[in-house]
Amino acid sequence: MKKILILCAVIIGFASLTASAQDSQKPEFKFNEEKHDFGKIPQGTPVTTVFEFTNIGTAPLILSNVQPTCGCTIADYTKTPVQPNGKGLIKITYNAAAAYPFNKTIVVTSNAKTPVKNLVIVGEVIAKTAAPTASNGQ
Repeated sequence: MKKILILCAVIIGFASLTASAQDSQKPEFKFNEEKHDFGKIPQGTPVTTVFEFTNIGTAPLILSNVQPTCGCTIADYTKTPVQPNGKGLIKITYNAAAAYPFNKTIVVTSNAKTPVKNLVIVGEVIAKTAAPTASNGQ
């Protein structure tokens, strides 16, 4: 019975060691920023920011999807594998159609050690004011 318990302990120990070794050979993100504040922006004027990241892992980093949580935001991103110590970009454009404060999340899915990462953009869209009309003196 003791031999079976020792054998099970050795197998479990080996499995956890193998799993941690595999984790150390995965790619990983390091973003310059994970939240961008546009501040106050005029209504109807799209704004863009670029989230830059470095692969600080030991294997190529592959982005499988970059998905904004609403239709008011468009994402473009590096579609080729990012080598270790290489850099990639995620470009986010917000359309600013409606006048209100916004807080939008962009979900980044990849093969990284942290496979799902959330990026955030915030700001406030300010309504355009109508230009005063000139009266003709009547």
